[in-house]
Amino acid sequence: MTDVFLHPGEFRFAETGTVLATLLGSCVAVSLWHPGRRIGGLCHFMLPGRSGDWPQAAARPDGRFAEDAFALFGRELARTGTRPPQYHAKIFGGAAQLLADGVAAANVRAGLALLERHGFTLAARDVGGTGARVLRFDLATGDVWVRRAGRLDLGVAS
Repeated sequence: MTDVFLHPGEFRFAETGTVLATLLGSCVAVSLWHPGRRIGGLCHFMLPGRSGDWPQAAARPDGRFAEDAFALFGRELARTGTRPPQYHAKIFGGAAQLLADGVAAANVRAGLALLERHGFTLAARDVGGTGARVLRFDLATGDVWVRRAGRLDLGVAS
């Protein structure tokens, strides 16, 4: 069994025998799992889209942004010859964390809209709230375990 921890902005697509994990606050993670082939992926995006500070046309998709994370999923589906309706999709995160409250809600809206636009069927969701979430996604079974924690400590002195 291979355990892989995803940091913000990271993406991974793998097969059975892999457990993908991440820690979420205002960020959002989307998991996709193909039950027949036991393959799937996890993205951990930080922002719903690019602002004026970020170039709109990147040479390579940047997993920090929702649209780019879905482009990475699209590449893997094309590589594996699979289609969105064959996957179980789940979305997590988007918790209000201090000043990121508006970003958290925008991340959730972007993730849900992209799932729908790309033709994925949502099997589960655990979004919003105020606490952090620790996820573990087992590609052998498609199960995603969520452990909730308190607010993330950002090391900000009051």
